[in-house]
Amino acid sequence: MLVSGCSAGDEAEPTSSSPTSSASSAEESPGQESQPSEPVAPIGVSPGGITTRVDVPAESTEREYYEACHAAKLWMEGREGDRQSLIEPYLAKIQAPGPGGEGSWNTPWDQLSVARQAAVIVAVQAAADDGCG
Repeated sequence: MLVSGCSAGDEAEPTSSSPTSSASSAEESPGQESQPSEPVAPIGVSPGGITTRVDVPAESTEREYYEACHAAKLWMEGREGDRQSLIEPYLAKIQAPGPGGEGSWNTPWDQLSVARQAAVIVAVQAAADDGCG
């Protein structure tokens, strides 16, 4: 399995086929956009630069899922606002440079595989929906 590294950039929405007037990408030049030999995992990045979506199968054990979900839920309980609005701030916290915490299995975000990043995001979304199990 080939996994591309996660980087902030214009790869955030490569699957969109309908033209939009987005400032995030320059006008497309025929022949330069399609490079089928270089698969890129669709990664959703918020305007603030936070990875909010990774479209690959999530990879974690049930215990790891629970740990990540529970850590997010505890963090959210200590904050004001509805939990859905707390997803991105929590993801920003665990994606910040540094040693990583319980929400990412004590692994810095940039050291998690794309599939593990997807698992963290799934767990955080579940915490916001009060679904840690």
